[in-house]
Amino acid sequence: MRIVMLATGDIAIPAFRVLLREKRVAALVTQPDRPVGRHQALTPPRIKRIAVEQGVPVLQPESLRTPDVIQSLRQLAPDFLVVIAYGQILPQSVIDIPRKACVNVHASLLPRHRGASCVQAAIDAGDSETGVTIMHVVRKLDAGDIILQRKIPLRGIETADDLSDALAALAPGALNEALALLDVGKAPRERQDEQLSSYAPKLLRADGRIDWNQPAYIVERKIRACHSWPGSFTTYPSVRRGKDRSLKIYPPVDVISMKPVKEGALPGEVLKSGLDGLYVACHPGILRITALQPEGGRKMNAESFFAGHAIYPGMILGLSREDASLS
Repeated sequence: MRIVMLATGDIAIPAFRVLLREKRVAALVTQPDRPVGRHQALTPPRIKRIAVEQGVPVLQPESLRTPDVIQSLRQLAPDFLVVIAYGQILPQSVIDIPRKACVNVHASLLPRHRGASCVQAAIDAGDSETGVTIMHVVRKLDAGDIILQRKIPLRGIETADDLSDALAALAPGALNEALALLDVGKAPRERQDEQLSSYAPKLLRADGRIDWNQPAYIVERKIRACHSWPGSFTTYPSVRRGKDRSLKIYPPVDVISMKPVKEGALPGEVLKSGLDGLYVACHPGILRITALQPEGGRKMNAESFFAGHAIYPGMILGLSREDASLS
């Protein structure tokens, strides 16, 4: 069984390691090295480093649509193409290359949460379960026939990082089972119900901005879903600097109340600030925040934060000075 794996995200690493141990990987196709960090150092995907260490050929095309890339893949003569968090849509000319099948490992229970931020979407939506889907790749995003699925329950406390790790651990067994069934021609094939589909687009940094006009339980989910990318943030008026400053907020965040807060309190209003945390009004409900990071600073607990930063009851988080002047 010759497999060419197309993968970039870290969620693919456990499955890649299993396939490597079984000596099934003919090559890895991954995204090109990208500039990372403050100094924009050119950095390879982690999965590439593993492939290089194991002597596996690595291809890093900017596009899969060029004739030379397609020819290179054909020359590898794979039985299977396995796609996991690769980062590009495959053209039909690539989907047709493997002798037996082109399959995708997707981190949701399709057709729910198609798209790049499927892990975050399951948390944000308050789903009671999620899992991995092994499916046939088609040109339409995440719309191929399902081979099999494996489920895990959600407890309502997971961050996106936690859930990514859990799904990454679930994927190798599901993938191996699907490949074995496909290899002998006994794999089931179930069409997706388009009426049940939902889409989870790639998250941008701006998607981490907290909307205090939402209920407390919705904001709490969002903070878990956005950890650690893109991260959750709001702003507060800095008395010392005379301008709004960004404030990053980390999970866990406690939902103190789901009821409307005191009469006249506005969404984002600070109700209490002290050693045990920052209490903020939502619409409705109250959240208690205990881990914060000020703009230009480090992550710290509430006690450390309030020793050097002034956020007082009555302040409105997420409200710019321009907005305040118009209210």
